[in-house]
Amino acid sequence: MGTGVIFLVSRPPRGEPIELLPAPTPAPITVYVQGGVNQPGLYSLPQQSRVNDAIMAAGGFSNNGDTESLNLAQLLKDGDQVSIPTLLSPTANDEKSGQATASPAEPTNSSPTIININTATIDELDTLPEIGPKTAQAIIDYRSTHGLFTKIDDILEVQGIGSLTFEKIRDLITIGTPP
Repeated sequence: MGTGVIFLVSRPPRGEPIELLPAPTPAPITVYVQGGVNQPGLYSLPQQSRVNDAIMAAGGFSNNGDTESLNLAQLLKDGDQVSIPTLLSPTANDEKSGQATASPAEPTNSSPTIININTATIDELDTLPEIGPKTAQAIIDYRSTHGLFTKIDDILEVQGIGSLTFEKIRDLITIGTPP
């Protein structure tokens, strides 16, 4: 019996050794950041990144970036578009006098108003290029039937909005802070 134990212990192991590999690194996500940031564009970020990470990758908020209307803690996923609303900036003459004549709620020709397609009224939607009262009502009807839009390109599902219209309104719409 002792000989059998010595034989088993002294014998070389059979088979190939198992090589342990490091855990795979998750692939980065790519997001598009536009609007009130210093360097709009495409950015690759690690998984589990948040809206704030995308803004920082894009050089932070611009001088007229609206820092109040976003959920900076919202998680991002691959292919997301982060649209940073902009505030209206005062004119050069107003800056010299220290007074601004335009408030963030007043649209001007130099700075378009960003429309939240999840909360906008027919009149607000009607201000968008290529969107008339009929299409504005279709957006509201779609929102009532299907729930809030989760990304801006979901608006392509609305009857009457095609890719050409979407390209004209892409930078003018937002979904706002998710519920």
